[in-house]
Amino acid sequence: MGLQLTSESKNRYAQAPRQADWTIDQNWASYSDEEHDRWNRLFARQAKLLPGRACDEFLEAKQKLELSRSGIPEFADLSRRLGAMTGWSVVPVAGLIPDDAFFDHLANRRFPAGAFIRPESELEYLQEPDVFHDVFGHVPLLANPTYARFLEAYGEGGRRALARGQLHNLARLYWYTIEFGLVETPKGLRIFGAGIMSSPSETIFSLEDSSPNRVAFDLERVMRTNYIISDFQQTYFVIESFEKLLAAGYQDFGPIYDRLRNASDFAAHELAPGDRIISRGDFHYFRAKRSA
Repeated sequence: MGLQLTSESKNRYAQAPRQADWTIDQNWASYSDEEHDRWNRLFARQAKLLPGRACDEFLEAKQKLELSRSGIPEFADLSRRLGAMTGWSVVPVAGLIPDDAFFDHLANRRFPAGAFIRPESELEYLQEPDVFHDVFGHVPLLANPTYARFLEAYGEGGRRALARGQLHNLARLYWYTIEFGLVETPKGLRIFGAGIMSSPSETIFSLEDSSPNRVAFDLERVMRTNYIISDFQQTYFVIESFEKLLAAGYQDFGPIYDRLRNASDFAAHELAPGDRIISRGDFHYFRAKRSA
């Protein structure tokens, strides 16, 4: 949401014929051995890092869906397994798609996933979501019924945000939960956001570095908070459970949007009055980058 489509030089699907809903043919047989090997290496690296860091729901779902180090998954086959669990499917797209199409897919339990895989030169970091980010990072939790209902509710709410001209507020909820969320568990903080889940460096940074703030989730606070897309997060928001996240997503956002129209925004690094601070960041990483 809010980024440009992936450039053709990185994405061999850039000129693929699109259906009216922006989906394309994955053409799974066309993936090269090198592309499958890239998936395998990315998968193996994250599979080693995530136990003890990812939430149990993600790790369990990854096993149930049979995601593995055996090449890029075929979306139709993956959708059959996922559909039997929660009624969701995974549909291939060339890159980021228009907001209205994105919301329509989510509201109808379809997750649009980029079909291309990042080039070798950008194995460590790619700004655009590719098949590894979308499938490895996002899809497993769609096998969890509570999380899956939250994402469906998010899609339903997207059309209202567009109509009110307040998509920026709703996009922040997506960013700080679905992409970069943490969850409290009896064993400590765990990752559930896909942007972290698919990044080896942010997996470690989000949980173990002293730089960022970690703040308890509050819906309106999150919807007032700006974010950055080109570096680690300066603040991570921590939910108590998927059930409470779903409850927050099911309420009437109309009064919230009314209040947000006249509310000032918070900077990505800023702590706010009333925050329940889980850990206050020292920002040493960000200061070092500014002074370099």
